[in-house]
Amino acid sequence: MVGAGPSGVYVAEALTREAARSGLDVTVAVLDRLPVPFGLVRYGVAPDHPSIRSIRSTLEQTLDAPGVTFYGDVHIGRDLTVDELRASVDAVVYAYGAASDRRLGIEGEDLPGSVAAPELVTWYTGHPDVHPDDGGVAPGHPWVPGLLASAREVVVIGAGNVALDVVRVLVRGVDELSATDMPDEVLEALTTRGVREVHLLARRGPAYTAFTTKELRELGDLADLDVVVDPADLVLDETSTLVAEQDRVASRNLAVLAQWAGRPSTEATHRVHLHFWTSPLAVLGTDRVTGVQVTRSAVDADGRVRPVGEPWTIPADLVVRAVGYRGLALPGAPYDESTGRIPHAEGRVIRDGAFSPGEYVTGWIKRGPTGVIGTNRSDAVETVVSLLEDVDRGVLVPGGHEAPLGPLLAARGLHPLGMAEWHRIDAAERARGQEHGRLRTTLAHRGELLDAADGPEPGGA
Repeated sequence: MVGAGPSGVYVAEALTREAARSGLDVTVAVLDRLPVPFGLVRYGVAPDHPSIRSIRSTLEQTLDAPGVTFYGDVHIGRDLTVDELRASVDAVVYAYGAASDRRLGIEGEDLPGSVAAPELVTWYTGHPDVHPDDGGVAPGHPWVPGLLASAREVVVIGAGNVALDVVRVLVRGVDELSATDMPDEVLEALTTRGVREVHLLARRGPAYTAFTTKELRELGDLADLDVVVDPADLVLDETSTLVAEQDRVASRNLAVLAQWAGRPSTEATHRVHLHFWTSPLAVLGTDRVTGVQVTRSAVDADGRVRPVGEPWTIPADLVVRAVGYRGLALPGAPYDESTGRIPHAEGRVIRDGAFSPGEYVTGWIKRGPTGVIGTNRSDAVETVVSLLEDVDRGVLVPGGHEAPLGPLLAARGLHPLGMAEWHRIDAAERARGQEHGRLRTTLAHRGELLDAADGPEPGGA
């Protein structure tokens, strides 16, 4: 598995389970370029959602299981080529997700003060890519603490759970966030936030949002916060009414929004404005962001969202683009630039217009950034079924490796981190948290992770 997030680990789980049922002897290697496993669960789920982040305990059980080996800190495309990896194993499953962001395609989106949601999310979850060991600014990434300290009005563009996560972190009290596993330096930076007003823009109407109702309700339960909804936005046209009648999540979301639209305003410190049927036309500013030009939007006869009416400006010191993730190419692996995915059919990779024996794909790099974490489980099962069918049909023939994976990595002078090292890191994070009265504190710097990996065994001296 190339990728140790939920999608890759769920394939490992399903493959070992189904192989045992059919009497096949299978060993699984799960590789990740980071020193630690869990991918999106660790570096994508908001820290104030501990119940979702706790999924990693289930993933950990699979990685600790007999026949499964975790190889952390191994970068396919740099340490090993895809061809070398394929030559060392019977089958490769690409499960490396979608790490980049989708573009808005509007003027000004690259101005200082305009950031992609993945950049903000990886910062507050403690991803080592954006927390350099020297404490400086990671190349190609904004200096988030400075942006948050200077911003009073923020525009978040997007209508999914990631947009809600970003809004929540921007306005939630530090006292509440200190109960999470956020890195110490992230919490320190959040104490200097200047954010007071947040505007969330959704190009479509309230019936079409991708929010889960639980996350939407959570926003309204935050202390010292007003959520502002224009009652006019909740007047549904015929199509929106039909959506609400057929989609229970949409119906529940509309009920929540209707409650907020009827609330009187208070003297809360923070205010979140939800703008529906609002399209961004341009990010404004010269040297940095000063606002977003927007207009009303509507769906045309072909089902496409179009701007209508006269534009106006929402002042902003910071713009967060949360309109989706996009997969990146892995050198040596097939990739469809138009979709940002690896081309496949039922998880079988298509290379040069034909099925490529021994190559499979799962997760976001397979289907795009859709669904929730649990969606990856059924997705993994589809891929495993295809793989085992190929074994039965003789398309995938075991054996014949030029050099097994473990010796190949050793010959390259690579020293992967395994689950023993992860357990030391886990113990170090728990110990760091207990020093400050927390359950755990995420170690954000690569050097910290590697030092912890070399530390004493959990429970030892």
